[in-house]
Amino acid sequence: MQAATNIQNQTLTHAFHALKCKECGAEYELEAKNVCEFCFGPLEVSYDYSKLRQTVTRETIQAGPNSIWRYRQFLPVTSENPIDVGTGMTPLVRSNRLARRLGLKKLYIKNDAVNMPTLSFKDRVVSVAMTRAKELGFTTVSCASTGNLANSTAAIAAHAGLDCCVFIPADLEAGKILGSLIYSPTLMAVKGNYDQVNRLCSEVANTHGWGFVNINLRPYYSEGSKTLGFEVAEQLGWELPDHIVAPLASGSLFSKIYKGFNEFVEVGLVEGKNVRFSGAQAEGCSPIAKAFKEKRDFIEPVKPNTIAKSIAIGNPADGVYAVEIANKTNGNIETVTDAEIIEGMKLLAETEGIFTETAGGTTVAVLKKLVEAGKIDPEETTVVYITGNGLKTQEAVQSCVGEPLTIDAKLDSFESALERSRTLDRLEWQQVLV
Repeated sequence: MQAATNIQNQTLTHAFHALKCKECGAEYELEAKNVCEFCFGPLEVSYDYSKLRQTVTRETIQAGPNSIWRYRQFLPVTSENPIDVGTGMTPLVRSNRLARRLGLKKLYIKNDAVNMPTLSFKDRVVSVAMTRAKELGFTTVSCASTGNLANSTAAIAAHAGLDCCVFIPADLEAGKILGSLIYSPTLMAVKGNYDQVNRLCSEVANTHGWGFVNINLRPYYSEGSKTLGFEVAEQLGWELPDHIVAPLASGSLFSKIYKGFNEFVEVGLVEGKNVRFSGAQAEGCSPIAKAFKEKRDFIEPVKPNTIAKSIAIGNPADGVYAVEIANKTNGNIETVTDAEIIEGMKLLAETEGIFTETAGGTTVAVLKKLVEAGKIDPEETTVVYITGNGLKTQEAVQSCVGEPLTIDAKLDSFESALERSRTLDRLEWQQVLV
């Protein structure tokens, strides 16, 4: 594969036209490649925005399918029939009860806990990566995953008729292991953390020639996260929010939401404004937050130790870009403890009826922390990104949500249990007030 000085000579039948290094700007052919040959910087997809301005309008988007593929012209696929399993267009919930609890006026939850088909935002990136994998001729697909990505890769590969082998750390939550096995992939549980799994997968990708969605297909895969920016802008009535709070794992989701907002501004779909970007990490795996707080432009890898396994990436590939975005938008990157993560999960559930996994608990807990520190203006339109479903990480809260009241099938047994329940509630509130 050669640096694409020849790319300018190609006929552009689609808006995406090259892979471009984020560091040195070298361009490459649109193949399965994720690292620059000259400076080893990450590659991302480059688009012809003048072409998009001529062809895309709010009306053409709204006439599209009720999925991420309504934004197909902003995504790096050539197929007129991409893999569409109903992914995307998840609810943007006006969160009045949580907002009142926190003292905010305009708070929204972007709820990818109900994304299809596997209840996490990873269905977005995998749908794009799988479509591109088929276009490039791959018949076997794979990934290195902390759980959600393995679920999504296995499910969408089954739908697409592709062979699938996925790799996970061996100590993942039972729900995430089952959530991959049900689709009958080859599942490799590696004795090690995610960063060790990822290193192994890089070797496998080089030796077996498989399409790894988050390795050699990463430039295409990561573009799927832009749809979380596109949808929020559309769902807010073609306006950008003032502030977003999102979880940080590799940093890719954060940077792609930012790219999505900017692309909509670039092609004239929304008016430009400075959207503040704030990120959330668990204290037990917070290399990006540490770099932000120490005002560093590099990431020091850490060994993860947190219940928030889905965002426990000790050596985040896009961490420096997340720090850069938080700095230039006047945002923040904050951390919370495992205990605060559990409280964040419970807070979201009891105020808005949304059961999120530990990554979402981290994000809600950081939102609360930022509000209490005066770092979120109550008047701002704030959007919090919930990226996965709590049914996958039940172990995290199982011992913290109480037990059912077991009663006889008699009215007096029910009345007695109800009175006990009300008494316990009063005692809990008294403890809170004290």
